[in-house]
Amino acid sequence: MGRREVRDHYDGLAADYDEHWVYGPEYIPWMSARIAEALELRPTDRIADIGSGTGLFAREVARQLRPRRPVLCVDPSEAMLRGLGTPPPPTLTPVVASAEDIAEGRTRLPYERLDAMWLKESVHHVADPAHTLRGLAGRLAPGGRLLVVMLPATIQYPLFAAALARFEELQPDPAVIQGHLRDAGLETRLDHVQHELRIDRDKYLGMVRARYMSLLSTFTDAEIQKGVEEMRAAHPEPVLVFPDRFAFVLGRRPEESA
Repeated sequence: MGRREVRDHYDGLAADYDEHWVYGPEYIPWMSARIAEALELRPTDRIADIGSGTGLFAREVARQLRPRRPVLCVDPSEAMLRGLGTPPPPTLTPVVASAEDIAEGRTRLPYERLDAMWLKESVHHVADPAHTLRGLAGRLAPGGRLLVVMLPATIQYPLFAAALARFEELQPDPAVIQGHLRDAGLETRLDHVQHELRIDRDKYLGMVRARYMSLLSTFTDAEIQKGVEEMRAAHPEPVLVFPDRFAFVLGRRPEESA
């Protein structure tokens, strides 16, 4: 998907995005806590959520952390950023920009340097991950941390077979992303976290019809309907239970020598 296609996809999802992504009441707090833990966030940090969407995770991180400076919610979709609220809460500052805009300095941020930033499930939208991650790494202060949260190369979601196959074709390898961060001069670490999802089957089928994953926008309406019928036959149980496993690729900029 090109940048315009990605933006159009999320513009279309914006009104119902939070409903699609809140699998259950524990999911957002759990993931936000894992992000804050991996980044070792402190209230004094200058923080950015790159590809924040409606700010689901930035809002929860801010609630848990109580930062002294607003968390920057960076996203190319104005429609998604309107989900922060009008006006947004004082703990969050919307920035209409893509990861590439930030990496290449086309968009000026309120903070000259960042102590921590994360990209959650957005690195696969970046056309040139090596170049963009290098640029983002260059925005870090000494000791700053950059976290890429992404799905692994294979997933165990109860999707239809063609969607799972296409996911494996398109999904970047976390080890390759780790290599990009290392090449950008960061000290790196690759970990995995896992959360068990329990979701009403009919709700999940509705999420698939709505193309809650950008991957699903590569299928026609007829293909989606056929896939939903395949899923319905394969999963007669009323509640779907499956693991949601994520790779956490962390890069840390070395402290400057005295």
